[in-house]
Amino acid sequence: MITSIKGGEVAIAASHKLISKRRRGDGAVAELTVEQISQQMSLAVDRVMSEGSLYDTTLAALAIKQSEGDLLEAIALVRSFRTTLNRFGYTEPVNTGKMLVRRRIATTHKDVPGGQFLGPTYDYTHRILDFSLLNGSSQAPSSGEISTEEELSSLSELDEESGILARSDIIEAVEGNASSAVNDITREPIAFPSKRDERLQTLTRGDEGFLVGLCYSSMRGYGRNHPFVAELRYGDAEVLFDIPEIGLTVGVGTVRLSECQTIHLTPGDGSRVPQFTRGYGLVLGQGERKAIAMAILDRSLRGEEFGEEVEYPAQNEEFVLSHSDSVASSGLVQHLKLPHYVDFQATMQLLEQMRDEQAKRQPQGFVNGGINEETEIAE
Repeated sequence: MITSIKGGEVAIAASHKLISKRRRGDGAVAELTVEQISQQMSLAVDRVMSEGSLYDTTLAALAIKQSEGDLLEAIALVRSFRTTLNRFGYTEPVNTGKMLVRRRIATTHKDVPGGQFLGPTYDYTHRILDFSLLNGSSQAPSSGEISTEEELSSLSELDEESGILARSDIIEAVEGNASSAVNDITREPIAFPSKRDERLQTLTRGDEGFLVGLCYSSMRGYGRNHPFVAELRYGDAEVLFDIPEIGLTVGVGTVRLSECQTIHLTPGDGSRVPQFTRGYGLVLGQGERKAIAMAILDRSLRGEEFGEEVEYPAQNEEFVLSHSDSVASSGLVQHLKLPHYVDFQATMQLLEQMRDEQAKRQPQGFVNGGINEETEIAE
């Protein structure tokens, strides 16, 4: 038997109080501060900024605290706040070639122009629990044990195109024209077929799990994309703001970015020689896994450009771009928890109608899922 649940505003208000109580936890334990989250959960903060499309570490940390660590909920909070902000201008395209590099690797050659810098990464850590962290006894290395800002600056201003990426004889030329108009997907919805700038904007705000899953499918054979990482950088890039009223461009700060360029072996055809083609990924903060997945999907979605047959989900731009946003996908899934009383009653009526119509089409005595009771009784 199904009965309706009553509660309304009183129940909702009580639910909010329970959330606040659970968020605070044991009052005997010190309350977690936004500053602590910002400083000590930086990768979670970076993901919220990336998918929330808003570079603000304090607001991202606040959203994580408010949502009790539910990153999808935190991303929705930041994205909602972003919509309330006034837009008073546009910045210049970020020049990642002048990035202050904190980490830089290339997997095609050991020695690359400018050198490689491992930087902060979990790539070479043991995937075992560190029980020394249980008692909060971890200590940050002293400044003498790690590279200083001055040493890091020696890696800045790498060429944007260096190493294998500078081999114009085997790598496709860099696409794009800085003077061409770029569509703003936050103002104009995407129409299919889409342009590459629209795809890149959508992918950089996309859900990391969804992008990595699609990328994984492509690498396993459902899209034929298993590239090399020609360049992976993480560092600080300067943001320049254009003020046309006074004819000046001024620096307004820096943002931390992860940039990835992949190269993909692409067979030739009658009009194109075999070569390496490019994939590109750029995300806010340190999000290398997402940047790599974004680059692979960028190249995957360029399949038709290279005469490839579109067979798999990772190659289908409408499938990828229409389902990559965590705010939209999470909202649609979670709306199922809201009351659907009217919809359900309508579905119940439809079910009864379908069963009645089926019963009318069946031979007399065909009931209970096909068991003929009259026949059984006769036997």
